[in-house]
Amino acid sequence: MDVYVWVKAIHLISIIAWMAGLLYLPRLFVYHATAKIGSELSETLKIMEYRLLKYIMNPAMIVSFVLGFWLVLMVPEYLQEGWMHVKFACAFALAGAHGFMSAQRRAFAEDRNHKTPKYFRIFNEVPTVLMIVIVIMVIVKPF
Repeated sequence: MDVYVWVKAIHLISIIAWMAGLLYLPRLFVYHATAKIGSELSETLKIMEYRLLKYIMNPAMIVSFVLGFWLVLMVPEYLQEGWMHVKFACAFALAGAHGFMSAQRRAFAEDRNHKTPKYFRIFNEVPTVLMIVIVIMVIVKPF
């Protein structure tokens, strides 16, 4: 068996899981920002946000980075490619967005969110744009 293709496949699966969370959590925040503090909806969203982050997003992000670095170790020539530098920058930006969402989840859990639903709708586009850039870099390899 070719280890490289298995690592690459699991890397891609973990990215899909991570991206699902990065796209879904801000949508939950949109709904949570409209929920009355202490309401049943607010308390349900707190549980959903926590579980999504802890059980799906965090493990998927860790696996994505570990396997991504492993892939680079298997093909070190990629480190010389410009597209890989852009991909790394975007992946770290996604990790930053993940960290921001984690902080926002804590704010909601502590009933101290002050951001509007519109803010979270706009923020929801950040992971999408970064994902588009990453896919173009990896598939097209424009430079």
